[in-house]
Amino acid sequence: MSELNQITPQDPPKSTPAKKNNSIIYWVVILILLTACVYLFTTKKNSEETGAAVQQKQQQKLDSLSTDRASLQADFDAASAKIDQLVTQNAKMDSALQGDKTVITKLQGQIRSILSNSKATKAELQEAKDLITSLTDKTKQYEARIAELEKENTVLTGKNKVLTKERDSTVGQNIAIKKLASVLHASNIRLEAIHKRRNGKEKGTTKAKKADVLRVTFDIDENRIAESGTKQIYLRIIAPDGNVLSNPAYGSGMLTSTKGDQLPYTTLRNVPLNQNQQLKNIITEWNQDSNYLKGTYTIEIYNEGFKIGGGDVTLK
Repeated sequence: MSELNQITPQDPPKSTPAKKNNSIIYWVVILILLTACVYLFTTKKNSEETGAAVQQKQQQKLDSLSTDRASLQADFDAASAKIDQLVTQNAKMDSALQGDKTVITKLQGQIRSILSNSKATKAELQEAKDLITSLTDKTKQYEARIAELEKENTVLTGKNKVLTKERDSTVGQNIAIKKLASVLHASNIRLEAIHKRRNGKEKGTTKAKKADVLRVTFDIDENRIAESGTKQIYLRIIAPDGNVLSNPAYGSGMLTSTKGDQLPYTTLRNVPLNQNQQLKNIITEWNQDSNYLKGTYTIEIYNEGFKIGGGDVTLK
């Protein structure tokens, strides 16, 4: 019994170390997985942030290019509008301006080509900017040249006006001189009162109560300037009371003097004139219904508004 009692049962094998190792492995695996997840998450986040930054930078670059293009387009449109205005206002240009216009047109073409390219680079837009600056400078030179030409034209116009005025004055003087020289001149003027008898015979008289007709006789001197043709000779017979003898029924009317005055005339006579030939004994008569007044009668002869002769006669 004692041996039996001394026999002790064997303890079962211990499994604690194995379980501990498995737990460590599990935790290590979990840690690795967590680390991998954190790494992947961090990497992804960094990648997304980097991509967003790159995209934002690219967008900013595109926005900058778009802004630059719009600004350049506005500058180009303003410069082109100025050029169009200058060309419109100065259609007639000298050869120097034509040369400037050719250069400006070429610059416009180069700028327009760059700005119309939607994929133009920063360098190309900078080139366009430099070309626009050059275009603006050329436009200022073009405008300055036009202003210079306009000033020269103003001076020339002023000189032309002076010359034209002098020419017109000279021409006017020549015309006036020629007109004055072509005016006829009456000479050997005689005024006679005529009494007509019942038998038809005529006799000169100095008595107003016997006067039936006032007869004016005169010559027209030769004139080398007046052109050949029919000339109008106006006669004014002024009675002793100062009134001009006139009657529209007998051909009386009004003439215009060289001073612009309207003068009544007694009678009009058309005479055929040959240049450089004298006309002699031109007779014009005035017969009135009423009696003649006593006193001195004055005769004035006019041609082309000029008084060309005169005389008088006294009736008792």
